[in-house]
Amino acid sequence: MLHIGSVEHRIWSKQPLTAGAHYAAELPLDRDFEARAHAATRLWRAMNGRAAGPAFHRLSKQRRERLCAALRAVAAYFAGATYRSIAEALFGKKRIPDRVWKTHDLRSRTIRLVQSGLAFVRGGYRKLLRLERRDE
Repeated sequence: MLHIGSVEHRIWSKQPLTAGAHYAAELPLDRDFEARAHAATRLWRAMNGRAAGPAFHRLSKQRRERLCAALRAVAAYFAGATYRSIAEALFGKKRIPDRVWKTHDLRSRTIRLVQSGLAFVRGGYRKLLRLERRDE
């Protein structure tokens, strides 16, 4: 852990860090190079008392909300909640009909959110680092 101001930076070093020493970043030229280089630049800026600069990419508000809902849904699923109770927590009890639950669109949406959450937990979160770029 490298503490710079109130921020905790997690870095990996072959040797223990020593105050005042000079270090180099080793970045593999793989498909994640651009993200690694951006992270290294942000760390360098923080070490030199500069603003971190812009994030590598930003998620849209809609995507962030869907990811949050998927994580809430999968957490409830792991806790043993039913799809119906998950839907009630996410969408409100008033929106869940008593009689036609089996064919209601919110049931299908809840199941998809749980499935997305499961995929995210099983390693899909890494895709957030590799968002498809339009300039490629």
